[in-house]
Amino acid sequence: MEPQNLSKVTEFQLLGFQNLLGWQSLLFAIFLCFYLLTITGNMVIIIVVSEDPRLHSPMYTFLQHLSFLEIWYTSTTVPLLLANLAAWGHTLSFPACMTQLYFFVFFGATECFLLAAMAYDRYLAICSPLHYSVLMSPDNCIALVTVSWVTGVGTGFLPSLMISKLDFCGPNLINHFFCDLPPLMQLSCSSVYVTETAIFVLSIAVLCICFLLTLMSYVFIASSILRIPSTSGRMKTFSTCGSHLAVVTIYYGTMISMYVRPNAHLSPEINKVISVFYTVVTPLLNPVIYSLRNKDFKEAVRKIMRMKCGVYRAQVKRRVLTQ
Repeated sequence: MEPQNLSKVTEFQLLGFQNLLGWQSLLFAIFLCFYLLTITGNMVIIIVVSEDPRLHSPMYTFLQHLSFLEIWYTSTTVPLLLANLAAWGHTLSFPACMTQLYFFVFFGATECFLLAAMAYDRYLAICSPLHYSVLMSPDNCIALVTVSWVTGVGTGFLPSLMISKLDFCGPNLINHFFCDLPPLMQLSCSSVYVTETAIFVLSIAVLCICFLLTLMSYVFIASSILRIPSTSGRMKTFSTCGSHLAVVTIYYGTMISMYVRPNAHLSPEINKVISVFYTVVTPLLNPVIYSLRNKDFKEAVRKIMRMKCGVYRAQVKRRVLTQ
């Protein structure tokens, strides 16, 4: 006799921030503003790096890929959050939920690998400047970027596949604003021990290892900066690297607190707040920290703006003369 299939749930309802009903409009405006700024900021980075030949270096290649990633990463969760705030009780079909879960893990893991590669790039630039052009050649840079994307694609398969194989008998209410791993496992009516253990091990392998590699790079960078004779040079480099490390710490810290805790379950409301940091806040901070604090990038933006304004004025002048 074949075992009965217990999977009865065909769609999930996202509860979102249903406990803050009086704040829905304000939250919608805040998250929409964050989302638009994130998309705009990262699009500006992609365009400026593409347009200015002076920025065609490994550092900006990594930054361009990070910006492209952030657009899709935040678009995986935030539009659904906005839809839920605008009309409470948003539902997702089971396949749509698994698809969102896959892309969330895929983009999140790829960002971890890219951040580690960017930290390694800065380590080579500051600690081994004489060998930088050889160790971080264009081919090596593209190889690191490719490995980051390919590894991210593979990382997304295991959690989404294991979650999709679980039985969901009801209720179908996900106390979150997107299809995330912890609330989905809590809804399952089958044993999740193997799935939880596998995801825990995968989270350690991706989050903790990438974070430690990134942290080690910045430790070596800090020790190298301390040897800079100029006080102003030390302060400037410390300020830039400190900002990078602060954003990286927020991202990894919130992700690790969410996924690397096998037998501890925080309240759903705390989980949502933690999730906001790595799905909404850090995608906005990355373009600010990595580009707007960079002198070369700001000069490239000004140059492109002057060129665009000059072209626009020339077009207006031609229209006036032809009238």
